[in-house]
Amino acid sequence: MGVSAVSAEARLYLDLMKKCLTNSIYGEKEYIEVAPAGRIKQIINKAFNAAGVTLVRTNTYSYQKREKGLDWPPYAHTMIGLARLNNLQECVEEILRTNVRGDLIETGVWRGGATIFMRAILRAYNVNDRYVWVADSFQGLPAPNPTKFPEDEGDRHHTVKELAISLEEVKGNFGKYDLLDDQVRFLKGWFSDTLPQAEIRQLALIRLDGDMYESTMDALVNLYPKLSLGGYVIVDDWGAVDACRRAIEDYRTKHAISDEIHPIDGKGVYWKRSG
Repeated sequence: MGVSAVSAEARLYLDLMKKCLTNSIYGEKEYIEVAPAGRIKQIINKAFNAAGVTLVRTNTYSYQKREKGLDWPPYAHTMIGLARLNNLQECVEEILRTNVRGDLIETGVWRGGATIFMRAILRAYNVNDRYVWVADSFQGLPAPNPTKFPEDEGDRHHTVKELAISLEEVKGNFGKYDLLDDQVRFLKGWFSDTLPQAEIRQLALIRLDGDMYESTMDALVNLYPKLSLGGYVIVDDWGAVDACRRAIEDYRTKHAISDEIHPIDGKGVYWKRSG
């Protein structure tokens, strides 16, 4: 039996969560610490630091970009934007209404925002019999293995240090919203190592945000067979990373998956499993 409709107060809570997770509740200005280049600038910066002064620059905030997840927010706990958070909420709420069995998982979580929101939705609906699985290496993306996955040749995601968010930081972010509890399970390591061994019996939602062909395929191979009928697959990087899209297409072709792929915001897509 599906859950009952959420209260007006709970809906306000979820709307506020989305604004906080994207750091769009304040808007206008965000500040980014400046890392001076050149010896003279570094000496000046050192003197400022000794005096407790930090040099910053203004980051121009655009609601339109933040809505569609097109910017890289300096402080937000997610970069997927409001449109993809709305999609995530709609999918989870449909799962709860129709009683599609299983847990929720995201593979590739950055600062944890999408999984924090999954847990918030379960809290809003007073659901205590489902887990949120948080799967990530918590040290960035793997270097490409073009011998095994030629689609990833030349991929540079592993060089982006800003993608390497520690497990401790992600747990801390859950804690800031009072959502770090026994219904949140963390899978630390490369997907090829953790997902085959994960004690996940059944899934109702799979959110893929691994960027690369290898990461996307590892998640699909190990998780899609556990997805319940009526469950959802959400692909964050379909319209942004060609290798990710090719992994989705290859897996769907191999397994004769014909469920319609629906666009979200020009970047993310999703489909509902029917068979």
